[in-house]
Amino acid sequence: MRVRQLGLIALMALGSVLLWLGLPFIWVFLASKLVDSSQPSIGPYLLILFGIPASMFVVGKGLSRLNRAYGRLNGTPSDQPVQAAWMRSMRGERGSTRPRTVLDVVMVISVVSALLLFGVWFFAFAGSSLPS
Repeated sequence: MRVRQLGLIALMALGSVLLWLGLPFIWVFLASKLVDSSQPSIGPYLLILFGIPASMFVVGKGLSRLNRAYGRLNGTPSDQPVQAAWMRSMRGERGSTRPRTVLDVVMVISVVSALLLFGVWFFAFAGSSLPS
């Protein structure tokens, strides 16, 4: 049981890295293979513009399925309806009505680590594009 839970968490972590880093890289790479010049037509740009959000939607649905599978395995239901924050009363209960899931934690960790890695790359390794 524990191995399955760790496997689902690892799949969620891989899926979140794919979501933030892999999919944009793949679509830009595919679009770059479609053109022969440095002045491409609008086709590759449209491919990237529609391809990235569509594939992110598909991967996001897959991540939510993994999260539900983890909830069933762990015994915590994650299919309960959640009322959006903007639909609640300002005077109502202040506490969260939705428990934090493993997917929430995995996504936050992946976004924070991607931002930190970007900052390290930008300030330490990118170099200046200004003429010296």
